[in-house]
Amino acid sequence: MAKFVPMDEPKKKRITDVKTALAKAEHFCAYQERSQQEVRDKLYDMGMYPTGVEQVIGELIANNFLNEERFANAYAQGKFRMKGWGRIKIKQGLKLKRVPDKLISKALRAIDGDEYLRLLTNVLTKKATQVTEKDPYKRRYKLMQYAMCRGFENDLINDVLKASEL
Repeated sequence: MAKFVPMDEPKKKRITDVKTALAKAEHFCAYQERSQQEVRDKLYDMGMYPTGVEQVIGELIANNFLNEERFANAYAQGKFRMKGWGRIKIKQGLKLKRVPDKLISKALRAIDGDEYLRLLTNVLTKKATQVTEKDPYKRRYKLMQYAMCRGFENDLINDVLKASEL
C-alpha cells in the first residue's frame, strides 16, 4: 500500500552524502549551541544512515562545532536568565536533550546562588501581586505550586516565603 503524500507538500530530498550533511550540520550548529542528540535527530530527519550520522557527529566534535559541556552551560544560563527557570526544570530539559549527568551537574553549579535566590524572590513577589486568594494557607500553597512549576526547589521556596511573608 502506497503512503499518502498531500499534493501541496513536496517530498523531502534525502541527503545521504556525508559532505553535504556535514555542511548543513555545521550551519545548524553555527548559529546556536546544540546537543549531540539535537544534531543526531536533525541528521536522521535529513535521511542520513546511522554510520553517516556518527561520522558527521565525530567531525563536528573534532572541529569544535559541537561541544556538550558548552551546550549544557549555555542552556542552563539561558533558561535561568531569560526564562526564569529553576534548577529542577533546567535539569529536566537537559536530560531530555540527553546530556550526561556529569555535565548537567557542572552546568547547574555554574548558576550563581545569590542570583538564583534573587530570581526566586522576584518570581514569588511578582506572582503574589497576581494571586487574589485571601486564605493565607491557600495563598501560600498557590505560590509554592507556581514556583515548583517553574523548577525551584521546595525547601528554597519555603525559606523565601518565610523570610518575605508574601
